Amino acid sequence: MNEMTTPDSVRRECEAFRNTFQGLRDEIGKVIVGHQEIVDGVLTGLFVGGNILLEGVPGLGKTLLVRTLAESLSLSFNRIQFTPDLMPADVIGTNIVMEDPDTGRRQFEFQRGPIFAQVVLADEINRATPKTQSALLEAMQEKSVTVAGNHYKLDQPFVVLATQNPIEQEGTYPLPEAQLDRFLFKLVVGYSELTELMTIIDRTTGAHTPDVQSKIDGAGILKAQELVRSAIVAPHVQEYAARLTMATHPEGRFALGITNQYIRVGASPRAAQALILGGKVKALCDGRYHVAYGDIASVALPVLRHRVVLNFEAEADRVSADSIITSLLEGTPHEPVVTA
Repeated sequence: MNEMTTPDSVRRECEAFRNTFQGLRDEIGKVIVGHQEIVDGVLTGLFVGGNILLEGVPGLGKTLLVRTLAESLSLSFNRIQFTPDLMPADVIGTNIVMEDPDTGRRQFEFQRGPIFAQVVLADEINRATPKTQSALLEAMQEKSVTVAGNHYKLDQPFVVLATQNPIEQEGTYPLPEAQLDRFLFKLVVGYSELTELMTIIDRTTGAHTPDVQSKIDGAGILKAQELVRSAIVAPHVQEYAARLTMATHPEGRFALGITNQYIRVGASPRAAQALILGGKVKALCDGRYHVAYGDIASVALPVLRHRVVLNFEAEADRVSADSIITSLLEGTPHEPVVTA
């Protein structure tokens, strides 16, 4: 669907989406200096209903970014500080005995945990034990929790934004692949540039406190998510996303030499889904209602970097997942192939 055939109503919806996206950028930019790709990645997760993992050393503003995002949305927000002694019931809730003051009758009543919010910050998620980490799996994938055989739906929209420290090993538990796969993007937060750091100093050591305004509510986000999913993906672009995903599969049909040399386990179908959804948001932000090859490539790193498991040879050669994915982007052609 090109500009000539796109209905006026669709163009207006796309323009409204771009304005909302930019408005959220601006509100977050009142507090967060720089890191535009990180902010865009978090907003992309919001508008496709995907969870985001933020990785970076302490003090780079990961938690502040999530808090600022929550302030710019008319959504409920909870922060869960993950620690080694945190239990699953501390996250999802538990049944407790309640006594009726009139009849004296006792019965179990479910007390909801902090997971019952629309924006959930899982701070330092890798500090909790695997048992507690697994309490998030159902919520992240199914948008629901199950306690004592009872099923509870979470309010929509719902998104988990998790942070972790990549360098500290003592007292941490690496996230299992099953949980990593449930994150739409893994965003690596780096250091600020000189001018950005000077701006941060000005903002955080003075008397002025930025006032972040709410720009969109839950109904608006759900409507935007529907618009994102309705964006058009041509068959050849969809095939490119599938081949890029399959290029991470060792000994697979589309595997490259670097795949077979360094990758032990490739990306799952969730990666292809994330490439398409992320590409749709990128296209809408650029004023297009159709997804291009470049949209898919632009989100490949955050989509794939946490979904490929490297082998011992990659560790020995100090080859990173990002460098492998970059090589896969260079070696995977755009042209469609004849499928068997």
